[in-house]
Parts: sequence; structure tokens; C-alpha cells
Amino acid sequence: MFSYIMLGTNDLPAAIAFYDPLMALLGHPQSGRNEEGASWGTFSGNGTSGLCVGRPFNKQPATVGNGVMVALNAESPEQIQQLHNLALTLGGTDEGEPGYRPHYGEGFYSAYIRDPDGNKLAFVYYDFTD
Repeated sequence: MFSYIMLGTNDLPAAIAFYDPLMALLGHPQSGRNEEGASWGTFSGNGTSGLCVGRPFNKQPATVGNGVMVALNAESPEQIQQLHNLALTLGGTDEGEPGYRPHYGEGFYSAYIRDPDGNKLAFVYYDFTD
């Protein structure tokens, strides 16, 4: 559905230090980096799927969008717990502890954090074991 997601940052080294361990835990090591940004994922033409962080192209301060959130697939509820804990130790802020959220659908397990720039992330697992 999407090619890549771009999140703005005002502190690129801090953003890379935040995302590198999280994306590695999800199985997506850093795939690109320059003085303006970094990326994780697979970048191969129409098969591209990635997450990028970088300084805004217009050279204005990065800001967050109200109602904007990036949801990242996890492999299990246990991995979501690990991701949530790791994000908090890396300077993220809690926006919702790991747990089932039946109001979003049966088997929907997630946790929510904000990165150091204030971008909202969700770690999501669809538990259809029943």
C-alpha cells in the first residue's frame, strides 16, 4: 500500500540512536544514511517498503501532525513489550502500555509511544490464535 514513511526530526543523531535499535529488533537494519536522514527497510523500486527519518526538506523545524501515527508490525505480544520498554529507555514517552484493545478488533494487541521528536508510533500484533 505504501512505499515509505518519512518522519521529520530536529536532531538527526538522536533520531538515529532511537530508531536503530527498535528497527533492528523488528528485523529491519538501517539501509541508508546521509547528512540529512536515515532509512530502514527494503528499497527496491516498486517493492520498496521503508521507514525514514530526516531533516525537513524546506529547512523549517520538524513538527508532528495531530492525528498522525505510524504503526509497525511486530511478531508477537512479547516483542511488543520489548519494543515498548526499549523505546522508553531510548527516550521515548509512553502513549499506551502494551495490551489487547478489543475495541479495535478481536486479537488486536498494541502499544503506543512517541519518539523524542514527538512522532507517534504504534507497535501492533494481530493475534488470531483463537
